[in-house]
Amino acid sequence: MTTIANLVLPLFGLILLGFIAARLVRQPETTLGWLSIFIIYLALPALFFKLLAKTPIEQLANWDFIATNLGATFVVFLAVFLIARLVGHATRKEATIQGLAGAYGNIGYMGPALAILTFGEAAAVPVAIIFCFENIMHFSLVPIMMAKSDGGRQSSARLVIGIVRSFAFHPFIIATALGIAAAATQVSIPEPVANLVDYLAQAAAPSALFALGVTLAISPLKRFPAELSFIMPAKLLIHPLVMYLLLSWAGDFDRVWVLTAVLLAALPTATNVFVLAQQYGVWVNRASASLLTSTLASVLTLSALLYAVTTGIVPHDLFSN
Repeated sequence: MTTIANLVLPLFGLILLGFIAARLVRQPETTLGWLSIFIIYLALPALFFKLLAKTPIEQLANWDFIATNLGATFVVFLAVFLIARLVGHATRKEATIQGLAGAYGNIGYMGPALAILTFGEAAAVPVAIIFCFENIMHFSLVPIMMAKSDGGRQSSARLVIGIVRSFAFHPFIIATALGIAAAATQVSIPEPVANLVDYLAQAAAPSALFALGVTLAISPLKRFPAELSFIMPAKLLIHPLVMYLLLSWAGDFDRVWVLTAVLLAALPTATNVFVLAQQYGVWVNRASASLLTSTLASVLTLSALLYAVTTGIVPHDLFSN
């Protein structure tokens, strides 16, 4: 249990400190913007670039792993979307955000910190790959679903341009592409630049987790939406289970890659779900509630998963001899 505490306490401790600081020191919500800019445009991109740039290029082209990971996440999204539509009688836009809440984990803020703490730097490559391709999928899926909800009034060309822009210019994905290019060319980065990248990368996880705590504090839970009765189990339990089963079935993947993917699938709802809900003006308060409640519940579910993974209770391949 000491090992689990060592993994969980730094992660949720930083979130808690951010939450407490935001409650004790009242500041306008806009003040969080500069910290978010630092995290999104500098710290996390530096972390992804640093980890990918020194990775052998052959490790980055694991297309079977990528396809299986995306398939598992899409299955969960589709299941939650259909439940929201058929059982909850949600509109297409509402069901899209609910599907994201059930399938889009906090892989940017929490993922790198937790995975590297658990498995070491060997987890950096699958984390970066999962982050890059899952974000491409989500950033493509949302505008398509929203455009269909608008009755097809947006032209196909404008829709495609909007989708490409939504991920092609995202700083995380640009940093990932630059890291892959550096790995492929084996370019030597000047020492002063490398030192700057190191400083930024070291600040990524603490800053991101603290900002997440502040976000939770300024988005209080007013009531428990009924939809969370199926969204939270989907995000915290079903998503990692589906990921584990499909990766075990699909191929003989590296242990760290499999367990990293399962761990990232078990993360609570991403902050970006709340951002997208605000952007489209739908399910905003409930998206905030999903973020808060799933993060709180993940203290228990992630602790249990970490215990199972670190003690060897769960083999990395369910179907191996």
